[in-house]
Formats: sequence, structure tokens, C-alpha cells
Amino acid sequence: MSKNVSEQLLDILVSVGVEKVYGVTGDALNFFVKAIEESDGVDWIGMKHEGNASFAAFGHSQTTENLAVCAGTVGPGALHLINGLYNAKKERTPVIAITGQINQKQQGTSFFQEVDLKKVFDDVCDYQAIIETPEQAPMVIQRAIKIAMANNVVCRIELPANVAEMKAENQQFVHPIKKYVSRLVPEESVVIEAAKLLNSSKTVGILAGDGCRESRAAVIELSKKLNAPITHSLRASDIFDHDTDNVVGLTGLIGNPSGYNAVMKCDLLLMLGTDFPYIDFLPHETKTIQVDIRQENIGNRTAVSLGVWSDISSFLEILNPKVEQKEDTTFIDKLIKNFEDWKGNMKEQASPTRENEPLHPQIFADLVNEHASNDAIFTVETGTSAIWAAHHISFYSQRRLIGSFNHGSMAVGLPSAIGAQMANPKKEIWCLSGDGAFNMAMQDFITAVKYELPIKVLIFNNSELSFVKLEMEQVGLAASLDALHETNVNFAEYAKLCGGDGVRVEHAKDIDAAVLQAKNSKKPFIIDAVVSSGALSLPPHIGIKEAIGFGTSKLKEVGQVISGDKKQCGNLKKELQSYFD
Repeated sequence: MSKNVSEQLLDILVSVGVEKVYGVTGDALNFFVKAIEESDGVDWIGMKHEGNASFAAFGHSQTTENLAVCAGTVGPGALHLINGLYNAKKERTPVIAITGQINQKQQGTSFFQEVDLKKVFDDVCDYQAIIETPEQAPMVIQRAIKIAMANNVVCRIELPANVAEMKAENQQFVHPIKKYVSRLVPEESVVIEAAKLLNSSKTVGILAGDGCRESRAAVIELSKKLNAPITHSLRASDIFDHDTDNVVGLTGLIGNPSGYNAVMKCDLLLMLGTDFPYIDFLPHETKTIQVDIRQENIGNRTAVSLGVWSDISSFLEILNPKVEQKEDTTFIDKLIKNFEDWKGNMKEQASPTRENEPLHPQIFADLVNEHASNDAIFTVETGTSAIWAAHHISFYSQRRLIGSFNHGSMAVGLPSAIGAQMANPKKEIWCLSGDGAFNMAMQDFITAVKYELPIKVLIFNNSELSFVKLEMEQVGLAASLDALHETNVNFAEYAKLCGGDGVRVEHAKDIDAAVLQAKNSKKPFIIDAVVSSGALSLPPHIGIKEAIGFGTSKLKEVGQVISGDKKQCGNLKKELQSYFD
């Protein structure tokens, strides 16, 4: 029996290992969904919102390193995919977006739900396969898939309603698509120059990013030769855990002082596989070597003394034998000691004996860390939940961390947890979310129930957008409490209403039992953690500008209290209670 274009599209996707398609159907996608229904090799995962579908595809791909697929129908359905696709783009994750399009006969007439999707998706997609004829279909479909897989990018396949049901042509153009691991090897002369700079420098700091994922051992070997502290990006937290030799923690807005000083106080900075975006946390007069597989990243954030266009494994394979063993350990010893002190302070802040209510969010994060499995996958939201994860979750063994680290979107945690659990049914999936972010995506908790996904969702419920509050105060604005306030349901009861399970925690003595209950639950589970809105983490380094900003903000807030603002009075009381507990 001859196949239609929708069926041919599905066959090609299945041939490269696609097993799930996350989306919301309608109109032009109906023939494609019907093909999935009649197929044995792939499942349609019906989401409640297309934006959650694209985040779920991201979570699936991130935890498998395979191509993932999301889908939305014509016009609004396709547009809803965009935010999650931007996240996939920024995190270098291969995702195919399949979108419907109105019948070709109506295109260009301002027809119902007509959108020029080519224009709209141009920035987020590296390639768009606009299927205009059945004859053309296999060639552009395969091109989109190959580009996405080869370059870890987002591509889109557009399926017009009338083409979707047409008889497939040019089956002879369908061919096997293989994913190969390619290497970008640097010129040896450049590596020799890098070795000379490293050998002649008194103190070296290493800033490592996700590009080091396949070369962890080689980075550690180099750091030991150079007595160089390793600091890392948030995305690389599950590569260089707190307990890894020579690791001194994070730098950046949610980092720690030892990580900051490793970067800012060295004689030479070696940047490996990271386009670290926070230029205020990079030195601009220090000698810098930057190594990256993407040439456009080199010198993008700070001036470099030497740029090396290479993958990290190839570079270190040539470099490490050329590096001389340094004897002086003063620099790294000091930073390791500072890091150990910082970790001790974090542990103290997370102590269940800190019983002041509302509770400190650190207590919940620390106990999740204690009870989660050694190969658990953690999805984190943008905001303070990322801070608590970075400070209190240990990524030893096979643990993974995924989130919106470069795009910085809210509402990534829950849907990416769904995708991660779909892709890894035997693993423990924990989502650490703020209440504001969960409110944006909560409709798909019922999707987790529908597919019997035992994800564990920890909601830091402080009834406000706390990271936004920090941003306002940093620039000298008094916190706008009405704009920041979150009106929440009882999230534990919501979980039960959806058919899952949950518990609301307001007392320190109940936290441990709640975490264990979530861990052992066979249903999707929510811990509604009622936490203090005053518990905020300060950056590892506060400059004059930031100090003035915070000071100005607090003076304005005190002024509002004096003027009789009861809300601001309550806000300051919460902060003081948190600070002095």
C-alpha cells in the first residue's frame, strides 16, 4: 500500500531513533498523528500546551543526546512552540519542530490562522524544510534532520494541510542517516603556544563549560599539573561536582567567592568549552586562552591572548604532555580551603534545626540531595531554585542537571522533567521549581499523571517572584510587592486533584518524611514547600554599583514603611527574620 507524505515523514523520523513526539494536534497535523497511531515504533505524547511540548522535547534530547521532536499545528499552535525551541537552541540541543500550515491554495490571502512561519522561525531555526510538493518532501525532511543532528541545533519541518495527505513520491531518495562523532583538531603550533603561556604563568585558573563533558578526566589531569583551580558554568555543574579534585565551585551571579577568585585573581585564565556570558565576572586585563569548537565564541566576552579553534578533547590530548608540573600550590590551596569553608556554611544554612517559619528553602534542597538516587536527573527553573540546586545538590556519579541556563526562561522545569522521564523511565526525575514558574506550566502536571510518570516536583512556595525582587533591588528600586506577589493554590491538593499525589510542608520536622514520600511515590508527586521570601543568595562579589543599588533600595523600602506601607513592613520583617536566623 502506498504511503502519504505524513507517513513518509514518520518513517524517516523512526529511522533515526525517534520514539516520542510531543505536541498538540489539529488541522494539518491530523494525518501525521494518525500515522503515529498506526505505527508500532513511536508514541504521540499529547501535551496541554505546545510551549510545554517543546520544553519536553528539550528535556528528552538533553538526557539522551538523541534527536527529539515536538509538534504544533497551523498558526497559533506553531507559534506556541517558539520559547522552548529557543531554549533548545541556546542549550545546543538537537530538536525537530513539525508545524502544520494552511492549505497552499489559501496561502497569501490572510486566511484564518495564516502566519508566515518561515519569517517567524527564521531566527530560532538553522534550517526550515518547507514541504511544497511530495516529490520534494524526502529531500528537505532528511536535510533538516541531518543538520539538527550534526550541529545540535533546531530545525523545522512545515507540513501544509493539503500536502500532508498526498501520496509520497521519490522514495528512492530516502537513505540511512548516520550520526557520527567528528573531531576538530587544532594546529600543533597553536597548542605549543598555549603550552608556553601556561608554563610561564605563575598561577592559572580554569573556567570549564559544557564543552568539557567528554573530556572531564583530561581537564582534571591538566589542573593537577598546573595546580590550577577549576571553576565552571552552571551548565557544567554535573561535570565538575563540588567533590571533584581541584574544583572550587561556580562563578557568576549565583556562584561562590572561591570560584570568583579562581577566575579573577589568576595570572592566566584558561577558558575551556564555554561562552560564559557574564562579562562582569570575567577579567579583562588578565592573559586569557580560550578554546572552543565554535570559532565565533572566541573573544566574544573578554579579550583573549590566544584563541584555539578545537574541541576540548583534541586540544587536551595534544596539550597535556607539553605542560610542565608546577610545584607552588599556594593559590589553589587557599581557594580549596575557602571553598570547603563555603560548603560548610551552606550545610549550616541547610540545617533542619533552623526552624523559623516560613522555612528556609535550603533545607529542602539539602534533603533532596541526601535522598535522591545517585543517577537522578534534576531539572531546575530559572531563578532562586537554580541557586538552591547549585549550592546544595551534589552531582556525583551519574546525576544530570538540565535547565534554561543560557536562554533564561521560566516554565522549563516541569515540562523538561516530563521529557526526561519519558526518555529515562527507570531513572528518578526531580524538578526544583519556584511557585511563579510552576504556575506558568502547571497544566501539564496532569499530562504526567496521564502517562504515569513518577516525577517529583519540589515547589519553593514563597508567594513571590523572588529572583525578580533581587534584580529590582540590585538596581536601587524598592521591591514592587504587588507585581511580585504570586497568588497560589495549595499545590499538594492540586496534585491530588489531577490524580497524582502531594504534601504541603510548613514545619521543619516534616521535611525529611515528605522528601522520602516523594522519592517512593509511583505517582507524579508535588512537595509544596512553604518557604521564606527573605532567603536570598548574594553574588560572590558585590561591586560598588551593586552595593549602592541594594543600599538605595533598602532606604526606599524603609521610607515606605515610615509612610505607613504595611506590605513593605511585612516584607522587611521577613527578610530580617531570614537574615538573623
